[in-house]
Amino acid sequence: MIKWGDLVAVNHDFCEMPCVHQENVDRVKGKALTPEEILGLSEIFKTLGDPTRLRILQALSQEELCVCDLVEVLEMTQSAVSHQLRVLRDQRLVKYRKEGKMVFYSLDDEHIINLFAQGLAHVRHK
Repeated sequence: MIKWGDLVAVNHDFCEMPCVHQENVDRVKGKALTPEEILGLSEIFKTLGDPTRLRILQALSQEELCVCDLVEVLEMTQSAVSHQLRVLRDQRLVKYRKEGKMVFYSLDDEHIINLFAQGLAHVRHK
């Protein structure tokens, strides 16, 4: 039987004995992202780090909505919603189309739908 005093704390944040698996290191380095790709991903994830923008993406994942609809769904001012839409548009996460005096928004493409769905699945995974 193990007693409390017999337990040894194990730190899983580092190896207990330094070693390098060179073949693994070489394979990973060979598939490294470019600085531009890293910066682009960083900007997308930074944009997705805002709860209001995630609420907009969730609403638009259901269906295309005009700005006035989004104002009602989010219970926010039109200027606040428009500001967040501009940020999402700049990152190509949403797109818009004009129909007369109305502006309708939707998710930019299937990548955004999948990114949102995968993130949500991860959060819901227990």
